[in-house]
Amino acid sequence: MKRAFALTDVLEGLPEALGSLLERVAQASVAQDVRIHLVGGPVRDLVLGREIVDVDLVVEGDARGLARAVLDQAGADAFEVTSHERFGTVRIDAGDARIDLARMRHETYAHPGALPEVFPGTLEQDMARRDFGINAMALLLDARDPDRANPIFDPEGGLDDLEQRRIRILHPMSFHDDPTRAWRAARFAARLGFRVDRRSRNVMRDALRDGAFGAVSGERFRRELQSTFEEARRGVHAGQVLRSLSDWHVLSALEPGLTLGPDRMLPLRRLSRAIERPEWPAPRYRPWIAGLSIWLAPLPAALRRRTLERFSIRGEQAARIVRFGRDADRMLRGLARARGRGAVDSALADLSEETVQALYALAGGAVRRRILRWGAEDRRRRAPVGGADLAELGLTGPDVGRALARIRAGFLDGEIANREEALALAEEIAKRASRRKPGASGRGRRGRRTRASEVAPKGVIADTPGDTG
Repeated sequence: MKRAFALTDVLEGLPEALGSLLERVAQASVAQDVRIHLVGGPVRDLVLGREIVDVDLVVEGDARGLARAVLDQAGADAFEVTSHERFGTVRIDAGDARIDLARMRHETYAHPGALPEVFPGTLEQDMARRDFGINAMALLLDARDPDRANPIFDPEGGLDDLEQRRIRILHPMSFHDDPTRAWRAARFAARLGFRVDRRSRNVMRDALRDGAFGAVSGERFRRELQSTFEEARRGVHAGQVLRSLSDWHVLSALEPGLTLGPDRMLPLRRLSRAIERPEWPAPRYRPWIAGLSIWLAPLPAALRRRTLERFSIRGEQAARIVRFGRDADRMLRGLARARGRGAVDSALADLSEETVQALYALAGGAVRRRILRWGAEDRRRRAPVGGADLAELGLTGPDVGRALARIRAGFLDGEIANREEALALAEEIAKRASRRKPGASGRGRRGRRTRASEVAPKGVIADTPGDTG
């Protein structure tokens, strides 16, 4: 395992924009006569030969001063600098590239689950405050001699942990100080294929016994949940993370009775795969809402609501997840019975992307193929006529929506091939609508009722308001 790297080694492994930004920071550090170190996850991934997607630096000196030097060098319009005085950190954003700078520091915790109090420190103290050995390494980046390989600074034995494929905490109060580290341990285990060592699991058990997890805010655990599903973009199986947390009794410590049922593993694996390699061109959506909808759907409604409250998920987001748990089986049955592509479109068109993704992950093979075809093809197809065309024929109000739905269904089912055929059906619908109006000639209001199949897509069970997930 390689134990020394040069600045050029780091730059070669970065996306172009991020590499360019790091090079600017390194050059500014020379001009400011301060030393900078790559730290944490980027060093771990460099050693493992994995892609580096984040750059975290510690500065032997004034991090904000270094950030200002970068800004002065490039011009105020080139970058955006955000400073967090409490933690001594600075973030430099340049488009899609971002670098986090921090002064060397050590920290203390007033009580379990509290945010840390931060103080200036040494590089060794900075490493000792970190969550796991694999993240407690640093590499000096020297722009004065960018080709010279510098040894990795490894006071906590992180390189040995990498060789042993082990996730290990650094001190016996680690999970008391920050219980969210348990969630990160599960994420690293799933991402890297590592194991959490026995001592760390015992310390986690002690923190659970002492009630440390109850002291952490729901917002912090929600952020860990969100990161779990975002990491699916890197190939991490979110269900595996949640399975570990369930086995370690972390989930039940957050909310009594909360577990991950074994029947959720396959749908969560499908969702994780779809997040990593989308099955269709999907609009932007929040993967964690789809994942949480899948996870909580089979739980009792009261437990589902308590869990959402524990994660500080409220408002429309919570309502959407609650509705999915109530309606998922009905929606899947409706898709299984849907007759034709138009009926599938009618069932899916008004749903959120999170709901569509969750249904796809839960569905059996035949329904999954219907959802996939809709997402990949039918969703983007446009019917030959629109609302303005129907208005010209005299249709108004709800009649326009019903007519558009019938025309779109016929178009997707191949019953309508072109604009002329669509307008012909529209004229027929307009005539029927005019006969239903009070005082109209012919059968008027006593005439034959128009069948639902004549004005709505065939094979669809109508949703009640608010049931669209």
